[in-house]
Amino acid sequence: MSNDINSEGGGVVVTKMNDLLNWARLSSLWPLSFGIACCAIEFMGAFASTYDLDRYGVFPRPSARQADVLIIAGTVTFKMAERIKRLYEQMPEPKYVISMGSCSNCGGPYWQHGYHVVKGVDRVIPVDIYVQGCPPRPESLIGAILELQKKIEGESLLGVGKSEKTESPEVTGA
Repeated sequence: MSNDINSEGGGVVVTKMNDLLNWARLSSLWPLSFGIACCAIEFMGAFASTYDLDRYGVFPRPSARQADVLIIAGTVTFKMAERIKRLYEQMPEPKYVISMGSCSNCGGPYWQHGYHVVKGVDRVIPVDIYVQGCPPRPESLIGAILELQKKIEGESLLGVGKSEKTESPEVTGA
């Protein structure tokens, strides 16, 4: 037995550099572990052994400088909004935002009766994917991650080939 490159088990893979970079990026999403309110429990549940987001290559990071996905899970107050914006600005490019739950999407039931709640995190930072629900189930967050992977697959880091923009943000949930 010889370990020859030309043996039956060996081979060569040929692909475009753009496709290889996108595959690497969509297979290793690192969200910032950042939960504000009750949706954070569902966010944590998605990383538990029942749903196990690790199998999709999603591994939460403790620092904005290491993360490429910001998942806003909960009610955004005006005081918290400036901190969210600062964290978003610290993230390296390319970066993505998932808004999880009614409170982060549109202020939820609190913005009508409270002066302190922002009517949607999209007024502070750009949002790529919206997850509906109050609170949304972990399955909805997994669906949002899959939608984000589709979006990343269609992008081009090299400036040629696939388009960089999509028509509108996706809405996922049950």
